[in-house]
Amino acid sequence: MLKRPATTCTDELASDTNPTGEKASLPSFYKTMDQFTHSVVAKTTGGLAPSVLGEAWLDWAVHMAASPGKQWQLMESAMRHAQALWLQSISGIETTCASDKPVDKRFVSNGWQQYPFNLWSQAHRQHWQWWQEAMTGVHGVAPAHEDLMAFVTGLLVDTSAPSNFPFTNPNVIAAAQAEQGQNFVRGAKNLADDLFHKVSPSKPAGPQPFEVGRNLAITPGKVVFRNHLIELIQYTPSTERVRPEPILIVPAWIMKYYILDLSPTNSLVQFLVGQGFTVFIVSWKNPSAEDRDLGMDEYRQLGVMEAIDAIQAITQAPKIHAVGYCLGGTLLAIAAAAMARDGDDRCATVSLLAAQIDFTEAGPLRLFINDSQVTMIEDMMSQTGYLSSDQMAGAFALLRAKDLIWAPAIDRYLLGVEGHSFDLMTWNADATRMPYRMHSEYLRRLFLNNDLADGRYQVGNKAIAVTDIRAPIFAVGTEDDHVAPWQSVYKLHLFVDVDVTFVLTSGGHNAGIVSEPGHQHRHFRIADTPADASYRSPADWCAETASQEGSWWPSFTNWLEQHSSDPIAPPHMGARSGQYAVLCDAPGTYVKQI
Repeated sequence: MLKRPATTCTDELASDTNPTGEKASLPSFYKTMDQFTHSVVAKTTGGLAPSVLGEAWLDWAVHMAASPGKQWQLMESAMRHAQALWLQSISGIETTCASDKPVDKRFVSNGWQQYPFNLWSQAHRQHWQWWQEAMTGVHGVAPAHEDLMAFVTGLLVDTSAPSNFPFTNPNVIAAAQAEQGQNFVRGAKNLADDLFHKVSPSKPAGPQPFEVGRNLAITPGKVVFRNHLIELIQYTPSTERVRPEPILIVPAWIMKYYILDLSPTNSLVQFLVGQGFTVFIVSWKNPSAEDRDLGMDEYRQLGVMEAIDAIQAITQAPKIHAVGYCLGGTLLAIAAAAMARDGDDRCATVSLLAAQIDFTEAGPLRLFINDSQVTMIEDMMSQTGYLSSDQMAGAFALLRAKDLIWAPAIDRYLLGVEGHSFDLMTWNADATRMPYRMHSEYLRRLFLNNDLADGRYQVGNKAIAVTDIRAPIFAVGTEDDHVAPWQSVYKLHLFVDVDVTFVLTSGGHNAGIVSEPGHQHRHFRIADTPADASYRSPADWCAETASQEGSWWPSFTNWLEQHSSDPIAPPHMGARSGQYAVLCDAPGTYVKQI
């Protein structure tokens, strides 16, 4: 067992090194005072470091003050917007070319096309656009600061959108007239319920539309191994013969594993089982304060390596197909690189789904990741031993505030509409905590310092390189991914010397991966890049690769079959006795931890 002995918060705070091994610059007592102060500040700011925004604003303000040309440009833009708005208010005809403005889903209903609501929506769009112009293109401002200021001002402007207020939203006014104000009564009840559950979190009473073990994560299987960090689930075969090489799926530990085993109609696990594969999946424990010292290497060893050992002991297969999703894909790449360095060739293939190796283009999340922000998060975690699921969910919600904050608020509190629950939404709300050491190491070593891509990441005190992996790779990026942008995922081509099959699929970080056959309006691109082929930029690859209608899942199973041996009889479910004997039915116990 590789679990490190738990330490108290006082022990951690008294240490002269942080979780990544960096030497502290202050005596432990004074450092403790600073950490405590930072943690208090973090609780009031939702974990965001004020210094990050302050530094970006100062950079912008100083350069803006010394840019008279930019100031004149903004004045001209403001006058042009005001003139267009004035002409529209007189004529009732919008003067802005439709092709010049992006579609805003908040203002597409018929009510928003009527006066004065069309005027208010146009004024908001112009207001938002002007502030984007003001925050960008200022001569001399660092690009990272420019992007952050544009993002923050966009959030602030959106708080004043006419759709957010009952008397300037035609849909709310129409609902109030039709229902004699009952929508506000239901909205007030919804608000009271949400506030109550926020203060006293508890499971809703009674049966829910989707529940793990009832209509989610119900592909038949058994838990065949358990350690301090994972339960390993082996799924019951549904075909008479299976491929000899089993599949190990390593999901992200930020959420529960059943993103890949949702309802039976859109379960990747069930699809793979139905195609004649023996499938295993890692179900992560929801860590608590006592797990604060679990680090990235514990996740690699306990989560990946011990799972591989268990699978080989059960199936007697010399090689496996390893599949990693999101953070699980990054962890799998680390494990596979360390295995390759040490001469361990048990991976027949490696598949990385929406997983990054290089973090320099990691999308909007990079706006808030610097030394100050990571230090603030570390100090916040030092008090509890983990990062709570609410804190992580809040950060992701900010990235898509219009869709994840304002739209639900309008529906629940102004229209009094209960959101329609579906399986992916239920999974999205089922987040997990992250241990202090692991999350600190992830943010510093991977996200901030980019150690894996730059050859500095160490396993067992020796550096690893993804280029050491000798197994063929299947990689998937999604077109609308705001967590792992597909161009960032595509950069895998720069770090490997093996055949890579890359897929670019429609959808976002989650919905693009959960793209079952028969799902309407889905398309994807797929192309092989041999190890000795010349590099193509993401734009060139996309332009030269034709789009196909449908799901990428069948292409994935075809690729796996090409790298598999002839079918055999299915292996036994778990070992007949001993360490890998069946413990319980899937989905197990860890997935139900709260």
